[in-house]
Amino acid sequence: MVAGKRALQTATGIFVGWGSFQGRDYYVRQFRDMKIILDIKLLAPCLVEFAAACGETLARAHARSGDAVAISGYLGKGSQFATALRDFSRLYADQNERDHAQLERAVAAGKVASAPGW
Repeated sequence: MVAGKRALQTATGIFVGWGSFQGRDYYVRQFRDMKIILDIKLLAPCLVEFAAACGETLARAHARSGDAVAISGYLGKGSQFATALRDFSRLYADQNERDHAQLERAVAAGKVASAPGW
């Protein structure tokens, strides 16, 4: 957990760590002083930029989590990986739309509670 957290962060948090006490392992971190819940209506105009920031964070984590030379050798220089990633992303987006439609039907039928504005 801690190794993954440190891979995701651009700067290593000094308050992220782990330890053992009386035979049990513990994960330690400092909570932020402020948390936010995004209003989707406010986020919508910036969704492309938000998605790009999420993608950059994920890419940074993956870049730090392995041997860059080995990963580069595995991916090669052609466009095959990019094409496969594009195709997978489109299929996954379609699945997300189906899942969301199913969720909307469940909310409308009263099977799932909804929290408007969330």
